[in-house]
Amino acid sequence: MKRLMMITQSPEATMAFAQKLADKLLAGDVITLEGDLGAGKTSFTKGLALGLGIKRVVKSPTFTIIREYKGRLPLYHMDVYRLNEEEEDLGFDEYFHGDGVTVVEWASLIEGRLPPVRLAITITHAGENERQLSFTAYGERWEEVLKELLDHEDVSD
Repeated sequence: MKRLMMITQSPEATMAFAQKLADKLLAGDVITLEGDLGAGKTSFTKGLALGLGIKRVVKSPTFTIIREYKGRLPLYHMDVYRLNEEEEDLGFDEYFHGDGVTVVEWASLIEGRLPPVRLAITITHAGENERQLSFTAYGERWEEVLKELLDHEDVSD
């Protein structure tokens, strides 16, 4: 498991990084997002969507739990914040091992259901418009993807 960190200077910079990451995504990839309200989780997902060629406006799936978008790869955007333990299984495995990319906001709430290979990102406020993105790569592929993407960025181990 490799951990890296970077700072973005604006919401646009956060989206631009996510757009670069989208070029590396494959079917079955899972990205988890953690962060306070307003930290930039949905902005990050909007950048991924742009990079996947998705034309629809990406909105937080807060009340719907899962939103699906069609692009180069399907994007499954989940917000599990309001998911109750009692709720039936929403088919997480079908999404996590399916033909698209799954982004899960508030993923710590379903930790036991997450696949072992994934990219975990925590976004925190580092200033008025600055955000700190902390990456944890679970799996060799994600370590390689991060190394390639962050080679020229301001990154810390």
